[in-house]
Amino acid sequence: MSAFPTSPTSTPPHRRTLLRLGAALPMALALGAPRALFAQTAALTGAGASFPSLVYGRWASAYEKAKGQAVSYKPTGSGDGVKQITARGVAFGGSDSPLTSDELARRKLVQIPMLVGGIVPVVNLPGVPEGRLQLSGDLLAELMMGRVAKWNDGRIAALNPGVALPALPVKRIVRADKSGTTEGYTKYLSAVSPAFAKDVGANAQPKWPGEVEAAEGNDGMAKALKAAPGTIAYVSYDRVQRDKLNGVRLRNAAGQWVAAGEAGFKSAIANSDLSRKGDDLASLMDRDGAESWPITMTSFILIDATPASSVGAAPVMSFLYWCFMHGDDLTRGTGFAPLPVALQSKLAARFAAVKPADGKLPAYLGI
Repeated sequence: MSAFPTSPTSTPPHRRTLLRLGAALPMALALGAPRALFAQTAALTGAGASFPSLVYGRWASAYEKAKGQAVSYKPTGSGDGVKQITARGVAFGGSDSPLTSDELARRKLVQIPMLVGGIVPVVNLPGVPEGRLQLSGDLLAELMMGRVAKWNDGRIAALNPGVALPALPVKRIVRADKSGTTEGYTKYLSAVSPAFAKDVGANAQPKWPGEVEAAEGNDGMAKALKAAPGTIAYVSYDRVQRDKLNGVRLRNAAGQWVAAGEAGFKSAIANSDLSRKGDDLASLMDRDGAESWPITMTSFILIDATPASSVGAAPVMSFLYWCFMHGDDLTRGTGFAPLPVALQSKLAARFAAVKPADGKLPAYLGI
């Protein structure tokens, strides 16, 4: 089966832009190399951010089925993903914390935005129906700083009339690893709470005040939460769906109480420069829009900008390009949102920034 449609009528309009741009690259790319060059005996390996790892696993399975190339991805955390791709220990690294242009140049990496998702505060509170607990940003920050002792505190009760709040101690679960999810979460809390910004700050691995329980990865957080009543944690929205966790409703910048979901992520995109200007570093946190989810962020893949050979670079670039060409269908129903058209139109230039040492252009369009 061909990776790309051959008829304009069968190609989604928002994908034609990227396909046309790719076709405008040198014909050596478009013609590609013989398929035998890409027959791999070992899987392409990736590691890093746990936030999008379930989606990457879905993409990898679909790609192997379509192309016969195995891809493996280990959710080791964004910090480890950056570390491993910098050391060239993996073919690609995942990170929810974008690197600056100076960092990319120093590490000789190309950074590619992949998808958009949301971080969700989740609780284990017996007797509180799923999706009923409401928290303002500043009160969520107070909880995460350990300044709220019990769940029936008057400040929580005032925002949740009619909800029977248990008199359980508040127990916080945080990430043990250096995490892009944690960095995104603390960026939001720092933005809505001056006290949090001062005492904790935005960090991939902050020093949390008081006693906390630490867990590895999004999956470790979900497991720890389900095991202990009275706990609060933060995970990617797809884990809320998969593990049937009790997500908190937040008050957004428009003053509306909202639950996390793909509609909220798309609203955050639409009200940001990610959509307006195609700026993949634009903040998606606490955007305007009645439906916007306040803790929305972009996740990235990092690849080698100066690989030893074009043949060696082609397999990972083929996988990523294939994901872009099929991204909307592959992302639908996963709890994430695809990239906006304004950004998709710039992706060919990102791929063209990969400059193999042998001076040849990686062939990835024909795979």
